[in-house]
Amino acid sequence: MPQVKVYTTKTCQYCRLVKAFLEKHNVPYDETDVGDDQDAAREMVELTGQYAVPVTVVDEEVVIGFDAKRLNELFGSESREGTFDMLIIGGGPAGLTAGMYAARKGLRAIIISENIGGQAVESWAIENYMGYRMITGGELIQKFEDQVRELNIHIELDSARRIRKMEDGTFVVDTVSEQEFSGRTVIITSGVRPRWLGLENEERFIGHGESVCSTCDGPLFRGKNVAIVGGGNYALTTAIEMSGIAAQVYLIVRSTIRADPVYITPYESKSNIMTFKNHTVTALNGDGLLTGITIRERDTGEEKHLAVEGLFLAIGHDPNTGFLNGFVDTNDQGEITIDINCHTSEPGVFAAGDVTSVKGKQVIIAAGDGAKAALEAYEYLMRQT
Repeated sequence: MPQVKVYTTKTCQYCRLVKAFLEKHNVPYDETDVGDDQDAAREMVELTGQYAVPVTVVDEEVVIGFDAKRLNELFGSESREGTFDMLIIGGGPAGLTAGMYAARKGLRAIIISENIGGQAVESWAIENYMGYRMITGGELIQKFEDQVRELNIHIELDSARRIRKMEDGTFVVDTVSEQEFSGRTVIITSGVRPRWLGLENEERFIGHGESVCSTCDGPLFRGKNVAIVGGGNYALTTAIEMSGIAAQVYLIVRSTIRADPVYITPYESKSNIMTFKNHTVTALNGDGLLTGITIRERDTGEEKHLAVEGLFLAIGHDPNTGFLNGFVDTNDQGEITIDINCHTSEPGVFAAGDVTSVKGKQVIIAAGDGAKAALEAYEYLMRQT
């Protein structure tokens, strides 16, 4: 058995997924919390050059992030034989709720997802989900997941690569780890992926100071200067939380702040948040690790250099539909078009959550539509029978 060490932070959902994967496959490991232990954080950065978690060291090999494909190659993937009643692609609030409703109807379902929770887990605070005055995204998704696992629903930590329909009317999902799953219906809840800045050489700073998950990587920047790009709710909540971790927080806003009033008051009360409105980031600076950014005032063209070691993006998302390759209809924004009952253009295929054309991108809406999609899929199966 190889020697396995996992570098984590307490608020990192992807760290929990790595640990859950290892425990599922009976792989013993040592865990180091680099959010609390600054010496361990330096050790991790020196070893990997990464300012991002999780990092898994397997003997001499370093696995960055929750790399389901590589972990499956190293430790094996549990076989899922036979045809399922329902293939659910995506493990966010919509997918988990769909799985729960499938189980309640006595259906054999599997959730195929590279992560559990989707974008919801990246929220520092959720204050608009009924039943909770305030709860973190990680805590809420943990409750979702606990309920799903109690129902013995299959969860496969993998990514969909392609979906196709067979001559007998069943659907097959191919994954990046070269597995195939067959089902009588499909519910697509694949969510969204974060946008990047699109700057030259940006890729080399991802994980080396630039991040889209402040709940995961924020604790690594304790006492350092950081910048946050964005002007919506997520940007402000990130700035508020990071103000209690970082020494100085710079908020870079393309135009004006568009956050809900509930976030404005705590944001304005933080003395170590400096805001640059009507600015964009034009360059990332550093040799190996990020050491600073260049920002430009949009009207005057004046540029400033900010010395920061962390950069967190909160500039929106794009629908995660690349694997569909035209299998179902999408709108001009790439979102899956659905009717009011979550039907797509392909009979037997349903969709729910942020990946769809539904305007409201909220956890509570995604969960509700996940339930609707599962009930519609159940009715479809009954008609087929």
